[in-house]
Order: sequence, then structure tokens, then C-alpha cells
Amino acid sequence: MTVIIANDTPDAIRGMLKRWFIEPRPNVFVGTLNRRTREKTMEYIKRNGIGAGFLIIHSDNNCQGFMIENLDPGNRKGVEISGIYLIAEKWEG
Repeated sequence: MTVIIANDTPDAIRGMLKRWFIEPRPNVFVGTLNRRTREKTMEYIKRNGIGAGFLIIHSDNNCQGFMIENLDPGNRKGVEISGIYLIAEKWEG
């Protein structure tokens, strides 16, 4: 399963996401994609979603069972510590 939470989504990306995802709430996209389709979708978002904020959570074969990719220019950063993915709210240095 893949969940994408988007901010300021351009119309082109919103239209592309609606091909494979449902949008249960505004700017929240949920779907089940195979790995190749998910990677191609994420490449498209990274290439064309400059300036927009995206949080992408998808199933993965690790101890947590999911992976988080934060494409948001905000303050929060993802950090991996001992194989566990955490979100740092304040980042110094």
C-alpha cells in the first residue's frame, strides 16, 4: 500500500495520481501499486513537483514494515537510527 500526502499539488501531478490512487480526502492519495509503478510515480513527482510538499509512505520489507519519503522543504527531517525510521522535528547542524 502507498499513501501520499500532498501540499500545493500541481494539476498535472494530481491528474497523474488519480490514475492509480483514490483521494479519500483532499490531497491524500491511497493506493496499492507494484514496486515499479510506485518508483516511476515517485520519479515523476520528484521531477515535476518542485516547491510542492509531499510525504510518501509505502510498504517495505524492513522491521517497521513501511518506508517514509519526505519531499517537503519544511523543518521536519527523516532520520534512520539503527534501522528504524524516525522524524526529527527540530534539526540542529
